[in-house]
Amino acid sequence: MRPARWFSEIGWRHLVGVLAVVYAGFPLVYVVSASLADGGTLTGSNDLFASVSGANYTALAGTRFWTWMANTLVVAVATGAGTVLMGAAAAYAFSRFRFSGRRVGLTALLVIQMFPQMLAFVAIFLLLISLGNVVPGLGLDSKLALICVYLGGALGVNTFLMYGFFNTVPREIDEAAKIDGATHAQIYWTIVLRLTAPILAVVGLLSFISTFGEFIIARVLLQSEESWTLAVGLYGWVSSLQDANWGLFTAGAVVSAVPVLALFLFLQKYIVGGLTAGSVKG
Repeated sequence: MRPARWFSEIGWRHLVGVLAVVYAGFPLVYVVSASLADGGTLTGSNDLFASVSGANYTALAGTRFWTWMANTLVVAVATGAGTVLMGAAAAYAFSRFRFSGRRVGLTALLVIQMFPQMLAFVAIFLLLISLGNVVPGLGLDSKLALICVYLGGALGVNTFLMYGFFNTVPREIDEAAKIDGATHAQIYWTIVLRLTAPILAVVGLLSFISTFGEFIIARVLLQSEESWTLAVGLYGWVSSLQDANWGLFTAGAVVSAVPVLALFLFLQKYIVGGLTAGSVKG
């Protein structure tokens, strides 16, 4: 094949791919370079990896970074697990049962998901102030309250997403299991959830990522520094232009990316798995 023909048919795709990788990878390389610089400023990283030092990573131990990391992991894991369990149960009910208000409920989910949760942060703030007077554990500066708020915002879109996937599972499988004496709970836990593992992995991953990096609601609800999440804590390091420490910020950003990357690599086999992978007998 002549070079001109090869480029017109295939080569231009490689060129676009390389440009996309460079475009997406340069910010990551720049952040890593800034985290290894000694100056604590971004301007000192214009020459990539001009100086390499682990001082910024060592300095994280003298801050509340690991407390914020623990808070973030607790909130993100609880929100991700809760979203998958509650959303899957709601999607299974909408997909398999016929009841009064089913169509209205599906329409309500579709409408609710069009409005971002951050639009209601003022109402959420006022609601938690009043709720904290009755139940202190669900008031402001509570990680449990933050998890509940995140769950409320994530269930709409994720339930609708899982509902469409649950509909692709043949009902004949449920009927065959009922003939063998299986209950609805057994069908749900042992058959349907295994067949829908790919969408459960996607929903869990997306919920974890969105919660892990969420800033606005966490900043409004979490008042004390000990309760901050990573997004709020890292912002505090660079919120003041005169005292901004970009070295610590970038080092914290690099370390905080590790849990997200690890979870993605762990769930990758489920994401790319087939729909009926769980029903194949060994």
